[in-house]
Amino acid sequence: MTQETAAPAKRRLHPGLKFALEMGPLVLFFIVNQKFGIFQATAALMVAVLATLAVSYSITRHLPTMPMVTAIFVLVFGSLTFFLQDENFIKLKVTILYALFGSALLGALWFDKLLLPAVFESAFRLDDAGWRKLTWRWAFFFFFLALLNELVRRSVATDVWVNFKVFGILPLTLLFAFAQIPLMMRHEQKEEGGEEPDSHF
Repeated sequence: MTQETAAPAKRRLHPGLKFALEMGPLVLFFIVNQKFGIFQATAALMVAVLATLAVSYSITRHLPTMPMVTAIFVLVFGSLTFFLQDENFIKLKVTILYALFGSALLGALWFDKLLLPAVFESAFRLDDAGWRKLTWRWAFFFFFLALLNELVRRSVATDVWVNFKVFGILPLTLLFAFAQIPLMMRHEQKEEGGEEPDSHF
């Protein structure tokens, strides 16, 4: 009789590669905009986002939720921007995407569901109280970014908005993420037996 074999552990991206895949399209968007303008930059962003998803899937054999949703928004609003030659669509994408993320987090919480464990793919284990606090914080941070993007996109030129997207939103997000470390440490659940946590996807 053969024993049932355990399911193989799902492959994960190396943190350095994951960071490069997340930042690469944004950096390319900035560089192409500086040299050729917003419409060519938008086209480059769409291609880069598809390429990063392809690389991620080829390694892990699954597509994380947030990058996939982001890619869909980039493709939809990017296509509208490029084919209608109206940069307002790619700017508005940021507002709608962050508002959607915030609404999804709070909406799931309303139904007593936690989305962040799936978003972070079990990179850390927190108790339910920790996940709930973190959910509230990230939700309101996303709403803040949506509002901030609306204020900036309505009041500055496109090149200035691109700089804000790269050198404003990104540092703010990193600072906010680092600021959550004390909360996460307080609510961390230690692994029993030192086993690797399973991925939600």
